[in-house]
Amino acid sequence: MSDWLEHSVQVEVDAPIDLVWSLWSDLEQMPRWMKWIDSVKIPEDDPDISLWTLSSSGFEFTWKSRITKVITNQIIQWESVDGLPNRGAIRFYDRKESSIVKLTVAYDIPGIVGRIMDNLFLGRIVESTIQADLERFREYALKTQNNLN
Repeated sequence: MSDWLEHSVQVEVDAPIDLVWSLWSDLEQMPRWMKWIDSVKIPEDDPDISLWTLSSSGFEFTWKSRITKVITNQIIQWESVDGLPNRGAIRFYDRKESSIVKLTVAYDIPGIVGRIMDNLFLGRIVESTIQADLERFREYALKTQNNLN
């Protein structure tokens, strides 16, 4: 038995949607703002696949994801196909002067691990971590925008 946990967080970025989209859709750059992601590699022969490594508190997880849906400036959706079971979507909302970035991530944990770690406690840690990641992304996007001007 296992349990799927899902979390959604969002941030508003004072930058145009084209810039926000271009930064986020370059998956290999994610370790710049997601401190728990060590690396993301895109195989040259299959750009819909990405190879991920996550490290946190002495644990390391790897997985392979497949992009399942892309609508430019709107959504990137994925699901893991090997390794750590996870799925999710990053949605983008154009507010003309700014952009909303909403990340939803779900992951599968073995039932016994979930009970040991207490889903609510684990959920709070994950949500605060990915919210901090989105805050770092906002700063990264603003810095990039300032460098372009």
